[in-house]
Amino acid sequence: MSEQSVPTDGQEPAYVPEPGTLMVDMRHGRVGEFRGVVGPYWLLRPVCGGTEWEAKPEHVRLTAPIERLRAENTRCNARSRGEYL
Repeated sequence: MSEQSVPTDGQEPAYVPEPGTLMVDMRHGRVGEFRGVVGPYWLLRPVCGGTEWEAKPEHVRLTAPIERLRAENTRCNARSRGEYL
């Protein structure tokens, strides 16, 4: 998975994950899929679809392997029930 760099007010470029990267919003305790950057916020989307939410980059981290496995399993189960395409 590659990463992008976005310049931030003359400072060195900040890390920005690729769209689709699973991230944890530590402030809300939710796992979401990174969708993009809007101003100072990152957009995250629930793993099984739904409304995106904004999170400050300092409150977001990459998922641990077990968190990623749980999120992917949740997505597969929702898909098998016809709740997610």
